[in-house]
Formats: sequence, structure tokens, C-alpha cells
Amino acid sequence: MTPETEDRLAIRELIENWAILRDARLWDEFRKVWHDDGVMQATWFQGTCDEFIKVSQEGYEKGVRILHFLGGTTIEINAHRAVAQTKMTISQRGPVDGVVCDVVCTGRFYDFFEKRFSQWGLVLRQPIYEKDRCDPVDPSATLKLDQSILDLYPEGYRHLAYLQHKIGYKVKRDMPGLDGPELEALYARGRGWLEGKEAQ
Repeated sequence: MTPETEDRLAIRELIENWAILRDARLWDEFRKVWHDDGVMQATWFQGTCDEFIKVSQEGYEKGVRILHFLGGTTIEINAHRAVAQTKMTISQRGPVDGVVCDVVCTGRFYDFFEKRFSQWGLVLRQPIYEKDRCDPVDPSATLKLDQSILDLYPEGYRHLAYLQHKIGYKVKRDMPGLDGPELEALYARGRGWLEGKEAQ
């Protein structure tokens, strides 16, 4: 096995561990996916990996249920740095205007990795939100959304944002989507990261 293959396998394992350990709430193991200065960006949270663990624990205790599913991955490596993109879905169940719904958002995890002291770790995760939908868990239920709230958010995650808005989260309104300047800026940051620039 070549060193590059070993690096790719190590990065892919971290990506898979993130989803499984986070959803299983195995926080001590989940923390090992990250470097100490790791940063998580999401619709409902932006901050350090340690803060992300804390607010995720608090959210679960309040009834917040968010799950993740992964698809294929592509990884670009330059020496001790890497950028990975992984197809994913985010699934959140919760009350939407009195109706329990499943909201599913499809997109990509766009990840900045670095190898430090022979160990790969996650430095920054920035999801890309491509499209989403909202479905009542009970198919006979009637759901009518407030269009003025939907219109606050980009098309790629407006239903996910609607649910998170309704349960009290302050949702970021300029996350990268299927296209647009936010996505192009993220790609530029990724190229810069591989060239040795800062992730943020």
C-alpha cells in the first residue's frame, strides 16, 4: 500500500467516523476525529468542535433529532493537507407548525484536513446544502408553511432552516448551495488551504 493510499484511507475513516459517532452520541470518540482547533459550520451552529459537541448534547436532551447518511467521497491531497467532498443527507425530525415532520437535506460535506505529527484530523467542516424537502411523518396530516419564513433562507436548505427556526435556533442565511458566490468562495478557500493558506 502506498503512502498516498494510506492517507486516503485514513481521511475516509475520519469522514465515516464523524457521521456514525456523532449520531450515536459517542462524544469521546467523536472528538478524536478533530484537531484541537477544529471548527464546525452548520445552518444552526458555527464554532469550535468542542462547542459543537456541547450544543449537540444539549439539543438531544431537548428533543432535537438529527441524523446523517454518507455517499461517495473525493479527496485531494497536497503534502500534509487535504480537501475532501462527501455526498451526504441530513435528516431532522421535529414539529413544524404542530405537525411532526421529517426534513431531509441533500448536499456535500466539504472538509479541510491536515496531517499533524503523523495524524490526520479535521480542521474545518463546511456543508454544502443542495436541496431539501419537508414531509409529515403522518401522510394524512395537513401542513401549511409560512412562506415569509421560507423566503428568509436559500433554496438549498430553506425547509431545514424553517424547522430549525421554529424550534428556536438562529439559522445562518448564507451557507453554500448548489451554485452561487458562496460556493465559489468555498472552492477558493479549499484551493488556498491546499496551497498553505489558513482555512478561515
